[in-house]
Amino acid sequence: MSALLAQLPERSVVGGPIDFAGKSVGASAAQTLLELQGIGKRFGGLEALAGIDLRVQRGHIFSVIGPNGAGKTTLFNLISCLLPPSNGSIVLDGDNITGAPAHSLSKRGIARTFQNLAVFKHETVIDNILTGLHARLTTGIFGAAFYWGATRRAEIAARESAEEIIEFLEIETIRDLPVGTLSYGLQKRVELGRALAMQPRLLLLDEMVSGMNQEETEDIARFILDIREERNITVMMIEHEMGIVMDISDHVCVLNFGRKIADGTPAEVAGNPAVIAAYLGQGA
Repeated sequence: MSALLAQLPERSVVGGPIDFAGKSVGASAAQTLLELQGIGKRFGGLEALAGIDLRVQRGHIFSVIGPNGAGKTTLFNLISCLLPPSNGSIVLDGDNITGAPAHSLSKRGIARTFQNLAVFKHETVIDNILTGLHARLTTGIFGAAFYWGATRRAEIAARESAEEIIEFLEIETIRDLPVGTLSYGLQKRVELGRALAMQPRLLLLDEMVSGMNQEETEDIARFILDIREERNITVMMIEHEMGIVMDISDHVCVLNFGRKIADGTPAEVAGNPAVIAAYLGQGA
């Protein structure tokens, strides 16, 4: 396993640089934020997931790994209510969200990035991030039409929040550029910013560093740690890059052929013979 954590640069923040090796999870991490009970999904005669039980602790970075076709993205699609489960339940912070409409997820506190880029390439960086904020605005049509009162205050607050996210992700110099003109790594960073703009409690990252070079991967690892520590957001990520998984995860779940074959700390999973045979041994 790589020593990615030791290679990450320090990041200056108020109060001094962050010591990545010294990061710790507070007492709130002992609480369950997301619980899956007996989750299964069938597509006709194909059983994509079967009997999945998971608990994601508040404040953790929780990784889901496994070979291609193991059911990882299907699992995320169920959590984000893009698909209904065939059986089982999904509970977010005590609220049963099984079968909830996907459009309600932002207000419930779930945001997601996708394996394939999902950005508005002809729009600027700041406009892309603002779309995430606008998903949470609650002012009415009448106020929006005349841009006054609560609507105007909400728009001002949204722009201030967007600027803060841009600074957090260190993309100030490209804030006014069309996203389609940026490198792949920067476009993924913008997509991450739009997800953060939705102010989630739970952030789902689907292969965030796929296709990135080493420097871009280290940057994303640093941001994920800061998202957990500075913004108090619980992170679930699907990832094939084992260096980042083993270095920054608190808990790892391994899927194979739609079934959970292991879960535990990175060290526990890395030493599990079933995992080595099914996944790590394949060099993925």
